[in-house]
Amino acid sequence: MSELTHSNPPPSPSKEEQNRRDLRGLRLSAILYAVTFVAKLGVYFATSVMALLAEAMHTLSDVIVVGFLLLAVRWSSDAPDEEHMFGHERGQSVAALVAATLFVSFTSIRLYEESIPRLLGFGHSYTPPQRFDLAIGVLVGSMLIAALPLIQMMFHKPSGAAAKAQFVELLNDELSLVAALVGTLLTRWGYPLADPAATALVATVIAWNGIGLFRENFDMVVGRSPGPEVLAKIAQVAAAVDGVIDAHDLRAERYGHGMVRCELHITIPRGTPIEEAHRLDQEVRNRVLQIDGVRQCHVHIDASVDA
Repeated sequence: MSELTHSNPPPSPSKEEQNRRDLRGLRLSAILYAVTFVAKLGVYFATSVMALLAEAMHTLSDVIVVGFLLLAVRWSSDAPDEEHMFGHERGQSVAALVAATLFVSFTSIRLYEESIPRLLGFGHSYTPPQRFDLAIGVLVGSMLIAALPLIQMMFHKPSGAAAKAQFVELLNDELSLVAALVGTLLTRWGYPLADPAATALVATVIAWNGIGLFRENFDMVVGRSPGPEVLAKIAQVAAAVDGVIDAHDLRAERYGHGMVRCELHITIPRGTPIEEAHRLDQEVRNRVLQIDGVRQCHVHIDASVDA
């Protein structure tokens, strides 16, 4: 019994605490995004700087995805039930797919429709930008706000997949803000095409993020393999248990960010008592569940063909 106790997977409270941290971080992000969206959109109407409209739409896309993820994190943390017997974790990926589609089909395309005709010298007339000091102030303020969680993550290195994805998104936010600020400054200094050029650049960042988000979460929904390294690690750990001859017929899939489900067959000596076979089953399962990312493991027992 002491060996089994030593091999148990990490206790569930750590996962609950991680969910609470995720929810706190998402709520804070939602509040900051909502405030900066209102500020950017309001200043755009006051200044007619197109780069501010692009940044407002970029922030709106962040508001949408954070809103979806807030709902999804709450739902995906629910325990398995009769209708969803393997849990609800894929809800986060479904929400991300919806948000990614909105990024590309609405936000990014609309910004291209506004910026490209002006870059090419045709299209509808527009109001010349004005009050550049106000526009620059909002952009600089937004950069400072976006830098706060980024600095925090630099001191506390993100380890989970979701935290790492958020870290990359914050870097993208800063880059798009820099592009908008440079475009606004160049427009103020007498280069009017810099404003639609910065808008098109921000639209490209949004589209790139949306496509990447779609590809990543599509893999979660269809259940992509975790890769040969993870598969080899699972087989190695299972075969290393005393009393197990080999591990084979291994199958695994990613069903969420940093979450893997697997099933495998182990071969044990013919004539092994059922109590010992059960112990080996539990020992293999417990050791596999200690592998980073593996949340579910199902073990099937085969008897050796040797007499």
